Amino acid sequence: MVARARAPITTLGLAAAAFLLSSCSGLGSISPIFPTPVSPNGQDIYNLYIWISIPAIIIFIGVEAALLWVVLRYRRSKQPVGYVPPQIHGHNGLEVAWTLAPLVVVLAISAYSFAVLLKDFQPINNQQMSVIVSGHQFGWDYRYENGIVVHQEGTLAGDVTPFVLPVNTLVKLQFQGTDVIHSWWVPAISGKTDAVPGYDNYSWLKISQPGTWRGECAELCGAGHSTMQIIVQAMDQTDYDQWMQAQLAAMNASPSPSSSPSPTPS
Repeated sequence: MVARARAPITTLGLAAAAFLLSSCSGLGSISPIFPTPVSPNGQDIYNLYIWISIPAIIIFIGVEAALLWVVLRYRRSKQPVGYVPPQIHGHNGLEVAWTLAPLVVVLAISAYSFAVLLKDFQPINNQQMSVIVSGHQFGWDYRYENGIVVHQEGTLAGDVTPFVLPVNTLVKLQFQGTDVIHSWWVPAISGKTDAVPGYDNYSWLKISQPGTWRGECAELCGAGHSTMQIIVQAMDQTDYDQWMQAQLAAMNASPSPSSSPSPTPS
């Protein structure tokens, strides 16, 4: 009776925990609930998770329903002494079916995932601008084609300096690691992309609307890993041009790229 009473309490507790976690988007963290995508590759990954979840949920419900039916239908208390349930071992049709069905599902998921991987994590050649993203212990540097460098040093005491981009612009991202492996991840924009020392990875983005989106390093990279926030700020082209002019003026006034002023909110 006690165990039976615990089941709904546990379910309610898990639901409450999920609800509370969905609102945990404070400093140094992002919501565990997938945010609304604002870039085509973010949308691709969101769709991938949805289409993987559908067969997974169907299979889970089917297996649990079959298990519950067997437990209730053949429970010992309702059967005569020495009763043996019907045996299906050696049924060729069933054994072929439950071997091929998981294989088909896994192959379909693999093919779909590989197609998304090829589309969204390869170097593109039709970009409108390019940015080199360098991960270091513990922060990020963003080097624009005109020499401007935005330095994001990790912290939990406040927000880091945003990585600023114009909206509706196809941006090629080239990822590099300067010490250990880091992983750049902004769920609303793109999937996790490793920044590996000595090897460049690529991705791209095209943000559809002005706004600010959070991410974080998704690779355990040392004692300061938790401080490696990512903030991406998308601006209208006019605001972005004004921001870039301010960065160029600051660079001309001082040779240090880390001293560039904070971006003006759009």
